[in-house]
Amino acid sequence: MYFVERNVSSCLRFSFSSQINDDWPGYSLDLFSYPAHYSGDIDCVIIPHGVIMDRTERLARNIMDDLGDHDIVVLCVLKGGYQFCADLVDRIKALSRNSDRTIPMRVHFIRLKSYLNDQSTEDLHILGAEDLSFLAGKNVLIVEAIVGTGKTMKTLLKHVEAFRPKMIKVAGLLVKRVPHNSACLPDYVGFEIPDRFVVGYALDYNEYFRDLNHICVISESGKMKYKI
Repeated sequence: MYFVERNVSSCLRFSFSSQINDDWPGYSLDLFSYPAHYSGDIDCVIIPHGVIMDRTERLARNIMDDLGDHDIVVLCVLKGGYQFCADLVDRIKALSRNSDRTIPMRVHFIRLKSYLNDQSTEDLHILGAEDLSFLAGKNVLIVEAIVGTGKTMKTLLKHVEAFRPKMIKVAGLLVKRVPHNSACLPDYVGFEIPDRFVVGYALDYNEYFRDLNHICVISESGKMKYKI
């Protein structure tokens, strides 16, 4: 009988994460270097690059503990997830080189598009995922940068499950605390953050801000400047 170690109805368990409180003001921009062309476009640094790297290494260790000696396919969700995926895979590879346990990995890329400016829409496009038949019988690790209401992830999981993988796990760098969260949350969570629009570390606002190293809160003037 076909069985996937996860189903959309029960969705995902919520693992431990580093929680950032709603009243956290963030770090002053004066403490960090960032591209001068974004001056006035961001309010604060909410997660510095070094903290992201440390947390990513911890997630890699958790994944190694759970999935060590499994052959997995990493499904990287573009575009916002590419930096997190690259860093996570690098750290898993480093652990594999220095451990008795190892995780043979292949990486495949898909793209989701559901945002217009700073608003999520009901119109979800999954690009590069039309035929994922190669996932049949495989262990899959979906790597996503940010999960909000969980609706997008729930749709993606349902799509991936149709190709009959053996197991699906999800690693998400950020989870937003939002009013109508569907409880479709990653197995491996980097940070739980307030419901604020964040950019940087490959997260964008209309294709801008991907070149920021830190995760920052965009300012209202930044939203207006790059609005389409």
